[in-house]
Amino acid sequence: MARSLPTNSQSSKKSPFLRAVNTVGEVSADKFPFTIPALKHGLSITFTRPITFLVGENGSGKSTILEAIAAKCGFNLLGGNRNHSYSAGTQDAALAPFLRLSWTEKVGDGFFMRAESFFNFATYLDALEAEDPGVLGAYGGKSFHAQSHGEAFFSLFLNRFRKGVYVLDEPEGALSPQRQLAFLRLMFDLEKAGQAQFIIASHSPLLFSYPFANVLSVDGEGVHQVDYRRTDHYQLTREFLDAPERFFHHLFTEEA
Repeated sequence: MARSLPTNSQSSKKSPFLRAVNTVGEVSADKFPFTIPALKHGLSITFTRPITFLVGENGSGKSTILEAIAAKCGFNLLGGNRNHSYSAGTQDAALAPFLRLSWTEKVGDGFFMRAESFFNFATYLDALEAEDPGVLGAYGGKSFHAQSHGEAFFSLFLNRFRKGVYVLDEPEGALSPQRQLAFLRLMFDLEKAGQAQFIIASHSPLLFSYPFANVLSVDGEGVHQVDYRRTDHYQLTREFLDAPERFFHHLFTEEA
């Protein structure tokens, strides 16, 4: 007998810690980051659920928004939380000075994870371990550099995600489909316990189909709620899996 889908009553009824983000002050459409079409009129997001996905094309502004939220939370922009003080050149969140965060419950814990700079964070932890043996115990006890990219990502999620705001930029980058499903379960458990809020930029329909999430499209019309089934990512993936030969016919021709 097929199991029924969990209902909203089985997820957290607790309001998100971070309630809203809004731009304040003058928005100049000819200066970055407001030259990004999605931000040309500023930014206004109200978080109504503990899990929110930002979906959009490359360059749409997802990472710019995440960086600004992470900066206002005090997280390291290369990846980490408030206590991770390391750098590799100048890290600037251009939108952050224009952003105001409104909280239901102010929390200082959380994490900013960006796939492209995870190497730097892993190196930083190894340096801490060399100075103070045992530091890695809080991250599973094994250097992230000694694990595959996907294993390291999941070890971080499993060992360090507790109560807080978690800002993740394309976490699926190193996760197999099976690991993505395991990550959905981890989010569900944390959400059900009312312990965590996730704000995630993703290109993965496997992730943003999570039934208790709000999905926000970041595009030329701004940032607005959308059914995940109506996103280009979902529709293109579904159409490709249904009939890959049709795509190959158009892709691998001289005309293409």
